Amino acid sequence: MANDKLIDLSKLKGSEVPERLRVSYYYDFKEHPFRHQDLFEKEGINSVVAVLGAVHDYAQAWMKNAIAEKIRSAGVKERKPDEFKGRSVGYYSIFVEEGAVFEPGFIKGSASLDKKSVLFVGKGSQVLGVNLFLDEGDIYIGENNIIEPGVGIKGPTIIGNKNEIRQGAYFRGDIIVGDNGTFRGELKNAVMMDKANFPHPSYVGDSICGYGSHFGNQATTANLGLYAGIFGKKNVKMEIDGKVYDLGRPKIGIILGDFSQIGCNSASDPGVFVAPNTIVYQLSRISKGFYGPLEVLKNKPMEHGIIERSPLRK
Repeated sequence: MANDKLIDLSKLKGSEVPERLRVSYYYDFKEHPFRHQDLFEKEGINSVVAVLGAVHDYAQAWMKNAIAEKIRSAGVKERKPDEFKGRSVGYYSIFVEEGAVFEPGFIKGSASLDKKSVLFVGKGSQVLGVNLFLDEGDIYIGENNIIEPGVGIKGPTIIGNKNEIRQGAYFRGDIIVGDNGTFRGELKNAVMMDKANFPHPSYVGDSICGYGSHFGNQATTANLGLYAGIFGKKNVKMEIDGKVYDLGRPKIGIILGDFSQIGCNSASDPGVFVAPNTIVYQLSRISKGFYGPLEVLKNKPMEHGIIERSPLRK
């Protein structure tokens, strides 16, 4: 890939971006509305890759407004730090809606009062034995979530409604989770849409997973090149129709379309784009590139580096 022929993706107008790098290629918001669709349509978002760089600021702004509105509602009470002596440090504020159960494991607040963050817990949610890190951003937990003991959540994080977050899950910040999902692995700078399932130990970083998408047990994403520690971090580059695009980020995990699935013990290289309704068999390595839609991927075990690709037949 010659550097003098690189196209800077961030400088393109939305109409100039290749179809395989557009949000609409992976996610159908008309068919599956998403509470945080604005993240994908805000000013400056010209591609699905640009969304990854906007998660932090969007999450903080959304929570500031959402929590302020909730606090004004009847049935929301502030829980004072004195209630958590011996299991909390720093400055923080906590608001719990009537009908929620909140007994945290440990709370880490900000070191300074002027950087104090806020936690909100919606009605019907059970937050028991959870370690909460409010030193770098707010945390919003919606309604009717079950968050088990041993979970760790760092702000900024938005959790929607009716999710099951299992023991051992670690949300490392800059996380947006929709509704009706199941989670146990480690998430970092990730968007998980409604009915996304990540129910087993593994890692998803700098990634977006669509409606009804699924990770099998121990399936994981790599979000940074293996040689970055030796040669330094370099932006991910992708070739499309003979043109090479600089995606503007050294860290890109997986862009996983609606209803796509990654089988058990599979691993994706940095810069994997999987269109909707695509199935990756177990024990597969998915190299950087574009896959799907309506495709089945599996490694051919007797042939080095070969991924077998075939149409998905309904």
